[in-house]
Amino acid sequence: MEKEKKINSLDVAVKQVDIAAKHLNLNPGLVEKVKQTKRELTVHFPVKMDDGRIEIFTGFRIQHNTTRGPAKGGIRYHPDVDLDEVRALSMWMTWKTAVVNIPFGGAKGGVQCDPGAMSRQEVENMTRRYIWEIAMMIGPDRDIPAPDVNTNPQVMAWIMDTYSMLKGYSVPGVVTGKPLELGGSLGRHEATGKGVVVVAQEAANQILGFSLEGAKVAVQGCGNVGGIAAQYFERAGAKVIAISDMYGGVFNPKGLDVQRVLDCRNQYACILDRKTPNWDEISNRELLELECDILVPAAIENQITHQNAPKIKAKMIVEGANGPTTNEADDILRDRGIVVVPDILANAGGVTVSYFEWVQNLQELLWTEEEISDRLTRIMKRGFAEILGVSRRDKVDLRTAALILGIGRVVKASELRGIYP
Repeated sequence: MEKEKKINSLDVAVKQVDIAAKHLNLNPGLVEKVKQTKRELTVHFPVKMDDGRIEIFTGFRIQHNTTRGPAKGGIRYHPDVDLDEVRALSMWMTWKTAVVNIPFGGAKGGVQCDPGAMSRQEVENMTRRYIWEIAMMIGPDRDIPAPDVNTNPQVMAWIMDTYSMLKGYSVPGVVTGKPLELGGSLGRHEATGKGVVVVAQEAANQILGFSLEGAKVAVQGCGNVGGIAAQYFERAGAKVIAISDMYGGVFNPKGLDVQRVLDCRNQYACILDRKTPNWDEISNRELLELECDILVPAAIENQITHQNAPKIKAKMIVEGANGPTTNEADDILRDRGIVVVPDILANAGGVTVSYFEWVQNLQELLWTEEEISDRLTRIMKRGFAEILGVSRRDKVDLRTAALILGIGRVVKASELRGIYP
């Protein structure tokens, strides 16, 4: 079978702007402005590996837009990271922060590497050198990184320490998603997955008229988004019938024991435990095409395409990952009547609690987990309600409504600020 051509995420993101712009009375110049990134940095830097050799890594940091506040966006470590991917992700971050109406712009960063093939010391050395190279771009009032694919609180701790050493004093607000001991926020680890479930519940109730109780859910991905979302779905009474990691998935039409699956992954770095008799193996492709009430793509971009969109059997898709659905697939799903809750709302729980963490750092506050949970739930529900209102008013799907809302807010802010000089 011929390998499918890689989809360019930037092309997807730019086309989304054009789709939304048709529904907004915008200055064409400002539309072109928001299609472009504000600032880009590519760095090539040496790292001394454990065996003494010197390896050169390539890293990126891109700020898409800072009109509404400091740039905000994660840093990912992956062999396939490239400039266009980071550009697209930074653009989606701009719309995401605008949709939930928190005072950030959008940014993203990444390093081309395979952290799974590196030692902990090598990852630390690479992280510190990368941050040293991009330090002039970041800061608590300029650009605040966060975890993303293959990065975690420990990586954020190294980033904070490196930046603080450069400044000569501790700067906890330079990064979010930190360990609690270094100014991290309660509830940050669970935030994205929990937010996915909050908006899934709202969409199921208000659009399709069913409850999460007894609903069948399939989750692609079992990391900080997919794994946690699966746990929250199970707590809400749903049946998680399938879940996967990069190697494949497990399936049980009667419902999986989510904690057991995740324990298997934590113990063996894989969920495919062949000693377990009550689930069957399934590929990621097969998982996406299962008959279910809710499908949660929570892995990487471009998983639902024109090739598999006609085979999707879910009643609703809730995008835990960034950009998991292509534009062509969106058209097919809309024509088939499948509700898609878009990424720029569905996975905005993470950046929302990152905002809470940033505020706590700047003001030297410590909110309780209950306060954070309540604030997160209110913001996610408010965002869904606003998007649903735009969808019904303009008679458009939820993704177009979210883009209308987010892009409209960014462009309005640009108009109010004007062009200097």
